[in-house]
Amino acid sequence: MARVILTAVWLALMTGCASVERLAIPPADLIDDDLSKVGAEPEPDHQVWDRFLKTYLVVDSQGVGRVAYADVTPGDKSDLESYIASLSDMDATQWSRDAQLAYWSNLYNATTVLVILDHYPVDSIRSIKDGVFDLGPWEEKRLLVDGRSLSLHDIEHGIVRPLWSDTPEVHYLLNCAAVGCPTLVDYAYTADNIRTAQDTNARSFINSSRGVNVTDGGRLELSKIYLWYLNDYGGSLG
Repeated sequence: MARVILTAVWLALMTGCASVERLAIPPADLIDDDLSKVGAEPEPDHQVWDRFLKTYLVVDSQGVGRVAYADVTPGDKSDLESYIASLSDMDATQWSRDAQLAYWSNLYNATTVLVILDHYPVDSIRSIKDGVFDLGPWEEKRLLVDGRSLSLHDIEHGIVRPLWSDTPEVHYLLNCAAVGCPTLVDYAYTADNIRTAQDTNARSFINSSRGVNVTDGGRLELSKIYLWYLNDYGGSLG
């Protein structure tokens, strides 16, 4: 009887609407008057990240951008660390909205790549955890940005999604280092290209089997992104 109950619980967890991978998403409570400000200062220099992507990103036959982690030199890893550290010392509110979105997206993606490099070789980013119940590296407060201690989850769910709540395309800018995520592109985001990039990334993902797929039997299969963030995409599957 106990085994039957445990099996039922397990199936409920596996098939429920909320994926276990998203149970630990923090509340979107990081936005305050300070983070909502907009300035007119020149945006930061993203050339280091741009050069890294152009050097190490390889697009496979499925159109997925994969980082050649094994080829990254110690010098280029050091440059990446310095780039992330330099962004962490900046106040994003001094730039335009587009520059801010480019900043947070680049910081998120570069930090995710650095997490993999710090643990390489590793089969999956989900393997980088401190214990059995740890869901991965997204919750660790690994960044100190303008005096705020932030995790990758904080950036995505506490800053980017709330500040750009009217723009669900932001999901296509952030890469979680998994094949099922929207892919990395081989250039850094800037204020000038961020809007075009999010539209291009969205079209690329939706038109790939990772985003939307129709089986031979005519069944429509959608990426979990559209379930996890159902409210961002209209709040209904109908």
